[in-house]
Amino acid sequence: MAGLPEGMADLQQLFQLGQQMQGRLQQLQTELAGRTVETSAGGGMVKVTADGRGTVRAVWIDPTVFEGHDAEFLSDLVLTAVAEAQRRAAEMLQTEMRKVPQLPFPSPF
Repeated sequence: MAGLPEGMADLQQLFQLGQQMQGRLQQLQTELAGRTVETSAGGGMVKVTADGRGTVRAVWIDPTVFEGHDAEFLSDLVLTAVAEAQRRAAEMLQTEMRKVPQLPFPSPF
């Protein structure tokens, strides 16, 4: 960066890196919204589909769950499948975040 004092050139480069990183994070959010994870509970009696951001998009319940089971059983299956879908979505996010370049700040710890 000709003409700028060394510290200003470094600051401008850091600003550009920050803008690039912000753009990549926005792109990542869009990509994750388009990806899905599907989980199940109770041997497939309940299936949940969530997007890569952890938002539940669909819940499917096998009609046989209603035969001989109470509401608490069904509730447990749904909660288990939703929690697993959100856990997998969080793992997907973590994996993708590791690919995003980090700003060159020293760790405060």
